Amino acid sequence: MKYCGIDLHSNNSVVVVSDVEDRIVLQRRLPNDLEQILSALAAHQDELVGVVVESTYNWYWLVDGLMDAGYQVHLAHVAAIKRYEGLKHSGDAADAAYLAQLLRLGLLPEGYIYPREQRAARDLARKRIQLVRCRTAQILAIENLFARHTGKSMSSRTVKRMTTEQVDAIGLPADVALAVKANLAISDALQQQIAILEKRLTECVKLRAEYLLLKTVPGIGETLATTIMLETGTPTRFAEVGKFSSYCRCVDSARQSNGKKKGEGNTRNGNAYLAWAFVEAANFTLRQCLPARRFYERKLRATNRFVALKAVAHKLARACYYMLREQQPFDVNRCFV
Repeated sequence: MKYCGIDLHSNNSVVVVSDVEDRIVLQRRLPNDLEQILSALAAHQDELVGVVVESTYNWYWLVDGLMDAGYQVHLAHVAAIKRYEGLKHSGDAADAAYLAQLLRLGLLPEGYIYPREQRAARDLARKRIQLVRCRTAQILAIENLFARHTGKSMSSRTVKRMTTEQVDAIGLPADVALAVKANLAISDALQQQIAILEKRLTECVKLRAEYLLLKTVPGIGETLATTIMLETGTPTRFAEVGKFSSYCRCVDSARQSNGKKKGEGNTRNGNAYLAWAFVEAANFTLRQCLPARRFYERKLRATNRFVALKAVAHKLARACYYMLREQQPFDVNRCFV
């Protein structure tokens, strides 16, 4: 039996194949070309137990290509893998060999290989979020310019409806007005593209049962339901609700020893999109759901606003996990008691 580890980079990959005694039988640096990588592995394919690929930003093409070629592929959870510190020599080949060794020992922390047929919709939802943030940056820039030159504030709603004629009517210096118009033009172009993406996303998800279930939660509308559904994927990939809550960044991060806190763990470990979605949902839920508001106010007596809001987000994350797993609509009495 043999084991393969691939250290994936932006323009090349280091491929290492080792046997049951950790002896290296293949070590090669190859360009990121699927045909060349498959050709290098072909002589060992029948004996390979599995191929480990690093979970980097550019793994789609390699994982899909290896799976299509019949290999058993594992996606390494890089953040959970720690090499021993103090090594005198280390490099790409050693990293690839270490991935193969972890697979052989059954100690490999694995990431989730999101089904390829659903990745495009998920990435489209992420692109929408990116464009919304870019548009928000343009709106804030206009608000700041207006405040800087007039000493007054302007609401984002007013900015969104502003025309170039209204900019001229304000009486700003010519160069400042030109800057505002530039921000407006970019904001309008972004809004057009956001509308196109939202229309396509609605077509992709509107008939899915999970989407309809999530919309039964007060505070979760079309955008948040789409994000939560696509980022969660199959809820059964999480062994328990606590794993899902952690993935949504809704639980504390702490390192303890002998009953004492010794520092923080990896607070950024998890899915940033789900973290954002559930905090947004919590804000809207507080306006629409009285039991949620009461729960928030009880938490607020003992802590600050941010922690109380995260507690509501945690409740919603747990509720959504059970809803998706059991295919049941939202029950406010089970969520906020």
